[in-house]
Amino acid sequence: MFQSLALFRTSAAMAQYAGDAQAQIARNIANADTPGYHAEKLTDFAATLHRTGPIQMKATRPGHLIASPTVDAVRHVDSGGEAAPNGNTVSLEDELMQSVAAGGMHKEALAIYRHTMTVLRSSLGR
Repeated sequence: MFQSLALFRTSAAMAQYAGDAQAQIARNIANADTPGYHAEKLTDFAATLHRTGPIQMKATRPGHLIASPTVDAVRHVDSGGEAAPNGNTVSLEDELMQSVAAGGMHKEALAIYRHTMTVLRSSLGR
């Protein structure tokens, strides 16, 4: 029942995207001293959500469900930062700001989920 509600699917996709963004930020920070490394970021959430189409449940084993590639549809793009003398484009300040934004997106996804649960409970009279 809950999987068919669009707000639950959207909040789950937003939380997944925020986690993927944090993972990419961590990779960029880990490679901050790697010569020639180009910092990457994910495409924005709205473009990712529209490109993947309707969100489907993820299959846990073959034949379980027909899975939709929502996570694989996230594209990594070059962040376009200025290169250091060693060719590295990671800016720790930018990465930290993006980390804060991704954390805020995760909190927003949880707030949407909680609000949807409140509306659902109210409509059921609980």
